[in-house]
Amino acid sequence: MREPHSRRALRGVALVRGLVADARAWPWVVASSVVVGGAVVVARNPYEPGGGVASCQFLAMTGWWCPGCGGTRAVYSMAHGDVSAAWDMNPLVVAAVPVLAALWWRWWRWTRGYPSRPWGVKPWHGVVLALTLALFFVLRNVPPFAPFLAP
Repeated sequence: MREPHSRRALRGVALVRGLVADARAWPWVVASSVVVGGAVVVARNPYEPGGGVASCQFLAMTGWWCPGCGGTRAVYSMAHGDVSAAWDMNPLVVAAVPVLAALWWRWWRWTRGYPSRPWGVKPWHGVVLALTLALFFVLRNVPPFAPFLAP
């Protein structure tokens, strides 16, 4: 005899709750999301006109490069092994990739129970990140640095 719809739905909800509660699943959820997003970027060439990638609305409205401008093209270039072109598009994205990979690796090891030091995220880390983004935003829009930092 078949289960009623409500019972099957509850079993599905319990399965999802189990995955959400399992801390070991989250690094893989994030990694698979990054892989899928990277595959979408690689499948559509952002260098071609109408490459199927959204343009920066901040740039369209203000004429200024935001800290993320050129990030999609940087990811596309890195995925194709051209780190120099990626650096020309957005050096901040290129610099962030190894840092984010190391943080992901540490997170994965932590969820598996490997001994590690405490994360040690301090409030000033957020301030440093915000200041870095603000400085990059300003420098890529002022004339002496714009030729080197603009995508």
